[in-house]
Amino acid sequence: MSVPALIKRMLAGDRLALARLMSLLENDPQRVPEVMARLYPRLGRARRIGVTGPPGAGKSTFVNQLIKLLRGQGRSVGVICVDPSSPFSGGAVLGDRVRMETHAEDPGVFIRSLGSRGGMGGLSVATSSMLQLLDAFGLDTLVVETVGVGQTELDIMNLVESTVVILVPESGDTIQTMKAGILEIADIFVVNKADRDGADQVVQSVIASLSLQTFAEGEWRPPVLKTEAVNNVGVDRLWQDIERFRQHEPSRNQR
Repeated sequence: MSVPALIKRMLAGDRLALARLMSLLENDPQRVPEVMARLYPRLGRARRIGVTGPPGAGKSTFVNQLIKLLRGQGRSVGVICVDPSSPFSGGAVLGDRVRMETHAEDPGVFIRSLGSRGGMGGLSVATSSMLQLLDAFGLDTLVVETVGVGQTELDIMNLVESTVVILVPESGDTIQTMKAGILEIADIFVVNKADRDGADQVVQSVIASLSLQTFAEGEWRPPVLKTEAVNNVGVDRLWQDIERFRQHEPSRNQR
């Protein structure tokens, strides 16, 4: 099927056409300008939220609970999960969307796993075009979950309007080494798995790191929340802070 025909079907709500366009652009990035030129009038309407943090922080479980919350509000949701790539096929190894399989039959949710394919910023090079396709498709809230990241994988901040950094109690000893990188891109901090020992110490470590930064009067100061994503504790509070940030930083919505 031709690209114009795929685009026409996608804009009419055909999920299979959307999936095929995603595969096309992931495998042949040179087609991106051709596709985006046809989609440009439909872009810029969706909200974009980034979820990042070190491996094992529970990002996929967290995103799963966020999907449930957003669907309960009647919002349609698109999710991009960036995973390490298979050295053989180039595809995603972990397939984080298996943790979100309860949404597989929901027509208001579209989840796509992407292999990082050597991308060094915690994302795939195709992530931006995938978000634009989901935006044009008409989904109103988009979530990007990065590969487990460390100090230098900061690309997510350039693609979303708000960035959530998820930490865990075990992050306590690494806060100081991370603060020069990933801790500086957060709009909201989350200490997940907060039922474990050490959660309060991580919260205090992050607060201490923030105290070393200079905030202008009226400037957004990232809140630090505790959650238990597996038990759906604290996710609603996080969404409230995402909404507060959106109101505080309206210019960020123009990404």
